[in-house]
Amino acid sequence: MVTLPIAKPSTSPIAAKQKTMKALVYLGPGKKALQECPMPELAAVTDAIVRVVKTTICGSDLHILKGDVPTCTPGRILGHEGIGTVEAIGSGVTQFKLGDRVVISCISSCGKCENCRKGMYSHCSTGGWILGNEIDGTQAEYVRIPHADTSLYAIPPGADEEALVMLSDILPTGFECGVLNGKIQPGSSVAIVGAGPVGLAALLTAQFYSPAQIISIDLDDSRLAVAKRFGATQTINSSDGNAAAKLMAMTGGRGVDTAIEAVGVPDTFLLCQDIVAPGGTIANIGVHGVKVDLHLERLWSQNITMTTRLVDTVTTPMLLKAIQANKVDPSQLITHHFTLAQVEDAYETFGHAAKTQALKVIIEA
Repeated sequence: MVTLPIAKPSTSPIAAKQKTMKALVYLGPGKKALQECPMPELAAVTDAIVRVVKTTICGSDLHILKGDVPTCTPGRILGHEGIGTVEAIGSGVTQFKLGDRVVISCISSCGKCENCRKGMYSHCSTGGWILGNEIDGTQAEYVRIPHADTSLYAIPPGADEEALVMLSDILPTGFECGVLNGKIQPGSSVAIVGAGPVGLAALLTAQFYSPAQIISIDLDDSRLAVAKRFGATQTINSSDGNAAAKLMAMTGGRGVDTAIEAVGVPDTFLLCQDIVAPGGTIANIGVHGVKVDLHLERLWSQNITMTTRLVDTVTTPMLLKAIQANKVDPSQLITHHFTLAQVEDAYETFGHAAKTQALKVIIEA
């Protein structure tokens, strides 16, 4: 890893005076706490310090708390999504100035390494998914953003900033990992297994390509009702174990051209294998913490494609334009609001979504 030299930064008076901040800290599996932490400092000339205005919680944060993400160690400030105001910049930052309102990308990218040049920002040699994982994240009053020029996005004047929190991660994740990898085409058939936030983000963005059939599958009737409202043509409650048979009946026994896995557990991955049509695509979005079975003994001859992906956020600029043009409205995903002081209540609400009917929560820092 190349360490860039530090030049004299530009810093706001507020950030210069403040020595500590509130932040949610991961303390080990099942443990977290809102603590007083040191203010972040510029570590390279390409860094920025952003005062977080709004952030949110991701399913990946819950996986961290379950111990499924070994790269995140105790003491780490959680969170990788949000919007905020630029408070300090290194001398190498050229695209932003103090006071700019920005979207914080969940993926940090240098834009120069071999993987970034391939458009695979998630595997940047000095970035990737590091916020709230390998470096301190956004569930805090302030956050340091590496590679600021290529990891922040300017917020247009008059934009719905809460909607743009969804642009940090969930909307590009659903679109890139589900819709683009799933090769959705006009007139095609799609099943989205999981009607949680990321499954619903895939549902919203799948409609860019006008598929004839979008079938949402989940255990929760309230989430299926939301999916129907968001544009699903049909829904299936899978709690009786007969989801595959129901879907086959809906598709004349053929299955679907695209099966999107948006949960991250073995049963839903198996369901995708049961419902994909010959020549179809299984697009995995879910974060899997345990091994899953791949039934090649019956799929080897079916001409299917299976894709995996960590979001690269290469579509973030396009999605920002689509939001501005009212072609997609991710604010529909927001169900609850909290302050940073209430962040543990926010986790309780988000973590018990079946009871609270939570989708995405907004945390105001």
